[in-house]
This record gives sequence, C-alpha cells and structure tokens, in this order.
Amino acid sequence: MIFRTVFHFLRSHTSSKLAMNAVGRMRLRVLPTDIDTLGHVNNGMYLSLMDLGRVDLMIRAGAMRSVARLGFYPVVVSETISFRRSLELWQKYTLETRVIGFDAKAVYIEQRFVVGGEIYAHAFVRSRFLKKSGGVVSVDELAAALDVDTSTYELPEWVGGWAESVAMAPSRASAPSEWPA
Repeated sequence: MIFRTVFHFLRSHTSSKLAMNAVGRMRLRVLPTDIDTLGHVNNGMYLSLMDLGRVDLMIRAGAMRSVARLGFYPVVVSETISFRRSLELWQKYTLETRVIGFDAKAVYIEQRFVVGGEIYAHAFVRSRFLKKSGGVVSVDELAAALDVDTSTYELPEWVGGWAESVAMAPSRASAPSEWPA
C-alpha cells in the first residue's frame, strides 16, 4: 500500500480542485496485492483503500494543507462497511468519498466502491482530528481551519445512533476485555 499511497498522494496534488462538500472520485483498479485467496478484494483492504479516498478529498479541497499548517491530523474513530458484490482482480472501479456531516466531536464521511454506476460496497467513517502538540481538535476549530460552515451539512439521523452504539471508552479510561460467561 505504501507505493500506491505515495502515487495517489502525488496524483491528488495535480488533480482538479474540489469543494469540501463535493464528491471526490478516484478511478482505481484491483491489484494482485488487494486480493485474498478467494480471488476478490480482501475485506480489510477496502478500509485501506478508503484511506486513499479520504486523503484525496482533503488534498483536492485544500484541507490537507490547512490542517497540516496548524499541526492537526485526522484519525478514524469508527467505521462500518457493507458489501454487495465482490471486486475481482484487475477490475476497474471508482471510489467515491464525501463529507456527510459533523456532530459536536467528529466529522462523518460516506464512501462507496462503484462499478458501472452500481454500488459494490458502502461505508461510513467517523473521524476526529488530533493536534501534534497533544489534544483533540474541536469541530469549531476544524471548521475555522477549513472555512466550512458545519450547519450546511445535514447529518442523517441514524448516524448519531450508530456512532453512539459503537463508541468505545475514552483512551484514558479503563476498557478491560471481559467476555460474558
């Protein structure tokens, strides 16, 4: 993935600019390193490929430069993906990425793997930004850095429930691994 990441990082800098609320599209092809023993894209690889789409959108929207200048960087807090059809070796597809909204703590991104106009896999990601100096970037700080009015985004109601139901304890709190008997 490192070579593909570097390639697309450079490519994103020369691609057309996008607004932060636009749908970013990357045309990709399934490579031998993407597949598992069944000959289709490995479920874990989808998550790695989604990173490419989010970085592409941030670069093309000018967000990457803005947050980097302030010492901010994104981290994934939670994600969910549903699969409809398999992507197979050498198959061409489009990875679509868009910001769908914000809550008090996070930004939410929707991503789709599309072939011929048909969705093959569909994912939702909850992301936060951290400060290299330590601490969490508030959504207000992020909005100011990106010059984005978060109120213009309409976060689907179910997303808040999803985020709450999959949330883990804060990193400084105890989270013991205990299984029911």
